Amino acid sequence: MTLKVIGAGFGRTGTASLKVALETLLGAPCYHMSEVLGNPGHVDKWLDVAAGNPDWNSIFRNYEATVDFPASTYWRELADAYPEAKVILSVRDAESWFQSTQKTIFSKDLQALYAGTKWGRMIKATIDDHLGGDINDKESAIAAFHAHNARVAEAFTADRLLKFEAKDGWAPLCKLLDLPVPDEAFPHINSKEEFDGVLELLSSPLGTGAMNGDGMATDSAHDDFFDKK
Repeated sequence: MTLKVIGAGFGRTGTASLKVALETLLGAPCYHMSEVLGNPGHVDKWLDVAAGNPDWNSIFRNYEATVDFPASTYWRELADAYPEAKVILSVRDAESWFQSTQKTIFSKDLQALYAGTKWGRMIKATIDDHLGGDINDKESAIAAFHAHNARVAEAFTADRLLKFEAKDGWAPLCKLLDLPVPDEAFPHINSKEEFDGVLELLSSPLGTGAMNGDGMATDSAHDDFFDKK
């Protein structure tokens, strides 16, 4: 497999829904932060990326698309590595994005959970250090959000880039990828309540192992993790 779609949008811009939508359209897996935790060794692979030693083919060998952090941090490098891939910039209202992050991916509860773990080091190296400033400071985080989106929007021609909101549904995605519109509702997942389920799982011994790079130890545990996403 090779990447056909590179998601350049920040986490909490509908990336979980976009992951499912792209998997439906492409008939192949889409990478997401959940895959980092689900696959043994992937935390280490992203630490290698942060250290300047990426092995993109190793990370994405079983995927045709990627969305969400940490891959979206490296959108420019991925676009160069996969020049035929389309780029999707998922966006949402900046205020609602910030409020959502504070209850989920940038929450103090999650930060406390991954403190001292290998996953925590990976998040700092691949996300926090690239955003600059304080991810829990509204002005700083929103400024980083706008600056990132502007850089992506300026980097590609219209035939390669799609600026996308989940409310847009199937049509713009299908047009970009030259695929038929599915006869089913566009997915809408990963609410705050669903994220709370993920926190519960990460608090378990299984989650601790995943945060230290072991992935989900069994296929059933891996499936349980994704069901909660």
